[in-house]
Amino acid sequence: MTLAVSSVPAAQAGQSAQAARKKAETTQVRHTSFDLAADFARGSRSGAVVSGDAVRLRYPKATRKLGTTTYDVGTWTSPWVDEKFAFTELIPSWQAKTPGRSLVEVQVRLRTKSGTRTTTGSWDTVARWTKDNTFFKRTSLAAQGDDLARVAVDTVKANSSAGATGWQVKVVLMRRKGAPARPQVTRVGAMTSKVVARTTTSKPGKVVGTVIDVPRYSQMTHRGHHPEWGNGGEAWCSPTSTAMVLEHYGANPAAGHAFKSGHADAVVDWTAMQTYDHGYRGTGNWAFNAAHAGSHLRRTYVTRLADLRAAEPFIKAGTPLIVSVAFAKGGLRGAPISSTAGHLMVLVGFTAKGDVVVNDPAASSNAGVRRTYDRAQFEKAWLTKSGGLTYVYED
Repeated sequence: MTLAVSSVPAAQAGQSAQAARKKAETTQVRHTSFDLAADFARGSRSGAVVSGDAVRLRYPKATRKLGTTTYDVGTWTSPWVDEKFAFTELIPSWQAKTPGRSLVEVQVRLRTKSGTRTTTGSWDTVARWTKDNTFFKRTSLAAQGDDLARVAVDTVKANSSAGATGWQVKVVLMRRKGAPARPQVTRVGAMTSKVVARTTTSKPGKVVGTVIDVPRYSQMTHRGHHPEWGNGGEAWCSPTSTAMVLEHYGANPAAGHAFKSGHADAVVDWTAMQTYDHGYRGTGNWAFNAAHAGSHLRRTYVTRLADLRAAEPFIKAGTPLIVSVAFAKGGLRGAPISSTAGHLMVLVGFTAKGDVVVNDPAASSNAGVRRTYDRAQFEKAWLTKSGGLTYVYED
């Protein structure tokens, strides 16, 4: 099991509250993944087996009907994960293979502890996901706003401002009844967080002057493409960013580039199809983008980073990051759009002075995608609303 811990605030005795806030990190985050045979062995299974570093459907004991189709079903349930802080949001992510007529369903439940009392919430379904949309349309589910939590597309939100203290994830492996397909999950986990907006700017570290050469794609050149998958243009920042990073790794399949005959950068259209959420009716589902990338890369997940200093080790390692920003008019000088309530772009490095170098897909053409943004303005745009939300794709 791999853990990534970012920023656990603690005030020193005698400090004023104001001084403690200035010194403390303002985002509490932990990402936990189950991705090894030993991790999966710690969970409970029904109709599924641990085989290598994966859980596979085998000898299903139950069936289930979705729509008019009956499926053979197996499950894997994680052990409880207890956090050292009360979290208000949880974003699951997974990597899976869904051959033939098969899919995976991801469920989450939370619990709270107060003294000796423990309250456990009900299972909420976050997604039903398949790589191939031919037989089943991948989809997020409705809010399910009961007991401890509610689902907001790709995010499980605690109903109480006090948050939750623990969580479990369940993977339901399904195939059409009697079919030979064996869906499997090679990684599943979640990022828990309690986000408070930052007001300070991090100082540049030793990675200044490092820029990763990531191919450049504009989402805007696809305006009006495929209304059935969001219509391109403003709606496609997430799949366009995902396509850029996969292209950097040489991981976009030939089929993606050949998807639309005679059209430049057809892999962007193909990635939009591969990430489209039929429940949300868009391509911006964070987990769906990571799951698509995870079909072609070693390890992909969604997390939050405390600031740009936390991003530096990834850039040093050659790992571009996809980040979520929001800003008001004039909030990000040099941006191709004047303002946004939410936009994805690729962080590729830093100038010698520590300013931020990105591939911003909102540019009107590929030639304008590479941009440099002021460090303070970018960090504010990244951390204030999304709390440093980041897709991490590792080759």
